[in-house]
Amino acid sequence: MAERNNDHMALGEALGAFIKENKLQKGMDKVDAREAWTSLMGNGVNNYTTSVELKNETLYVSLSSSVLREELSLGKSKIITMINEELGRELVKKLVLR
Repeated sequence: MAERNNDHMALGEALGAFIKENKLQKGMDKVDAREAWTSLMGNGVNNYTTSVELKNETLYVSLSSSVLREELSLGKSKIITMINEELGRELVKKLVLR
């Protein structure tokens, strides 16, 4: 168990320290990327999205509509930029639509 720290710290700092200490950042990144996709794409795209996974700086998005997949593939670089701006750091380097 971790040693108790009696200094007062903000909740955000405590959570950040907990995530870092327990090596949970990759899992948090996966959740953050999924939430960014959901909030940026809106209901129209989310209705056809079956899964969103982040693996090694690549975001894999499964879509049930081939027409939507083709349309989104035209703007991959813009989508990557929007997601990284939403996350506040460059987390996604490649987008794979399947």
